[in-house]
Amino acid sequence: MQKSESRYITLDAMRGFAVMGILAMNIIGFAMPEWAYITPAAYGGETVADRMAWLFSFVFIDGKMRGLFSLLFGASLILITDRASSNGESPAQVHYRRMAWLAVFGLAHYFFIWFGDILFLYAMVGMVAFLFRDWDAARLVKWALIIFSLGVVLWGLQFGGLQMLQYMATQPGASADLVRQYNDVKSSPEFSFDIPAQVDLHRGPYLQIVADKLADWTALFGTVFMSIAETLPLMMIGMAMNKSGFMLGNWASADYRRWAWRLVPAGLLATGLLALWMIASQYNSITALAIFFFWGAIPRLMLTVGYAAVLILLIARFGDSPWIMRVAAAGRAAFSNYLGTSIIMTTIFYGYGFGLFGEVSRLGLWAYVLTMWALMLSWSQPWLQHYRYGPLEWLWRSLARGQMQPMRR
Repeated sequence: MQKSESRYITLDAMRGFAVMGILAMNIIGFAMPEWAYITPAAYGGETVADRMAWLFSFVFIDGKMRGLFSLLFGASLILITDRASSNGESPAQVHYRRMAWLAVFGLAHYFFIWFGDILFLYAMVGMVAFLFRDWDAARLVKWALIIFSLGVVLWGLQFGGLQMLQYMATQPGASADLVRQYNDVKSSPEFSFDIPAQVDLHRGPYLQIVADKLADWTALFGTVFMSIAETLPLMMIGMAMNKSGFMLGNWASADYRRWAWRLVPAGLLATGLLALWMIASQYNSITALAIFFFWGAIPRLMLTVGYAAVLILLIARFGDSPWIMRVAAAGRAAFSNYLGTSIIMTTIFYGYGFGLFGEVSRLGLWAYVLTMWALMLSWSQPWLQHYRYGPLEWLWRSLARGQMQPMRR
């Protein structure tokens, strides 16, 4: 392995773990109606095995891998813009060209492949994050936590308020006005599972699915609005982690262990308690949304940073092993693996492919996840032994630089 490649083995391997972990949650969005991701009461929670599969994913995976990807995006932003500066290029031009083309990929992904795109979100938030690239690590963390806290407060006002309305409206002697407000919320389109329509849509022809997303194009921008208060702080923390040496594995092992012990057990305990709350509420939709956006935000942040420390220790310990090398290769081709996964999974589950949408149990979906992980790990390393970039990494780089980049080694 060349020196330039080994320098960032920690980042590459963490990105590999993240893109694999993201699939473990995205599989629900590929194979089931959208509300199934929020609560198993909507779909895919009929058996004890399915509810146990939900519990495992909720506690250990949900949001943490996406958060890890956001940290890595921020860390890479610093690496790429610093490299541009050292090469005599304009960091702003290099960055904003990359973000503009990433937004194009995101739009194409959203409208023509799968609704659960994060590329457009990362492009939009990445344009904002660049404004803070010259800040020192301490300032980045301070303002990241301020922005994150403001987001938690806003989520609390919205979703905590909904919980309060639900509680008051369901008490004996509740006023008719409160009951009416609550019933209006419950009957609104936002809280309609609309399962038969979702199943029919995704088992139908390709153009029908595309037309549905084009008709609701504002939902993509709604995702940016709802997610920026979490995604931007995570990117800023990732930028700080790069500047401090944390993300490159330059800290002492004892420091990584200290942060892992501070964050992971407490984060898992808090998330486990939230899972018990969900179960006790019988997976109530308002409770599920409040936990997803509000109550789960801080434990999710704790686990995201804690997982980063754990993975860095793992990579430092086993960095020369063949399996870590394969994970790192999957991380170097993460863009290709992410979009490739969407193409393969929608072909398997949507009507224009094998039409398995809504047919596979929540537990059974793990077979598809494990198979796709095996595919990621099997193709990425041999490809990168012959080529400099993954196929879509090469395309993105060529478009952003305005000329064809050398591909073969």
